[in-house]
Amino acid sequence: MVKLTLRQLNRALLDRQLLLTRVDLPLIETVERVAGLQAQVANPPYIGLWSRLPDFKRETLMSALETGRVVRSTMMRATLHLHTASDYRWMRPILHPGIVRQYNSYSGKRIEGLDARPIIAAGLAALKEGARTFVELRSVIAPIAPERDVDALANLVRSRVPIVQVYPGGSWGFGGEIRYALPESAIGHPVAVEGDFDPAPLIMRYLSALGPASVADFQSWSGLTRMKEPFEQLRSQLITYRDENGRELFDLPQMTIPAEDTPAPVRLMPEYDNLILSHDQRQRVIADEHRSKVYLSAGRVRATFLIDGFVAGAWKIEKEKKRNALILEPFASLTPDHAAALTEEAERLIRWIDPQVPDVDVRFLSPTGANEP
Repeated sequence: MVKLTLRQLNRALLDRQLLLTRVDLPLIETVERVAGLQAQVANPPYIGLWSRLPDFKRETLMSALETGRVVRSTMMRATLHLHTASDYRWMRPILHPGIVRQYNSYSGKRIEGLDARPIIAAGLAALKEGARTFVELRSVIAPIAPERDVDALANLVRSRVPIVQVYPGGSWGFGGEIRYALPESAIGHPVAVEGDFDPAPLIMRYLSALGPASVADFQSWSGLTRMKEPFEQLRSQLITYRDENGRELFDLPQMTIPAEDTPAPVRLMPEYDNLILSHDQRQRVIADEHRSKVYLSAGRVRATFLIDGFVAGAWKIEKEKKRNALILEPFASLTPDHAAALTEEAERLIRWIDPQVPDVDVRFLSPTGANEP
């Protein structure tokens, strides 16, 4: 069995995530190619697309959200993602057991022993009447089980009933109260989650966007469990590799593996980007010693930058009175060439984020946290 080096896996991941070179693709094709964009916060997916496409305009995504061609909804790992409406229709039923399991684990004793049926029925009836905010949804279901945590009850509905956010939810800079609707009203198609759904199409999509990968990698990305048998059933349609630690990795036979010395340009990745959240073993893009600097408490994930394909630091924006500053925090000393490339990329990004502010600044923190002169 062919062994893949860490750098080969890195370059394959960057290639499939459209990060080796910006590729001029339509928005819908891009969102499907990368298997969705994590969208815990509204703005990061826009920055993720800016890092992948040569001339991305935020209005393009906002228009797709407004017209229902792209939806923001609870998906992999029971977290918010952007998917095309077409992908959402078939992916949401497959992901349903994982979403339910994640919410059950999160809610714990707050829903222990609860008869969920009347809660779900009441929430579904309210949503059939029209889009609802979570405040409105809580007011409908709270009287059914007044002794229970109403947030846990609302999340129970969200896990059992497929719902999508209504525009302007997910739009750039939106911070207001979000309304939720059933898919049949939001995108014109119902989504049924009852029954058993074959995970094979989801495995294939995952490998095309994030492979080669192990069974554990897929489970970490999807939130599904017991996926060894579905992979075994697909074995004849897949090819296999070993990584440097001997783990078996699956891939689609038509997918190529770039050479490990393929150049990888600097890239600024947003918070929560799936590039660093989609594998059980994440060394292919972030070294173990850097994990605690990126994956923070309460599930927060910092915005990062890549040098030679690997996470080499974090970044943030500080808005001042008459200027915006993008602060780069390297995890180790940078070469002059890398610093220059990062400065150029960061300046382009900060001007794109807020073109109305003419005065911008790119600043580096030293690896010890002090400002560089």
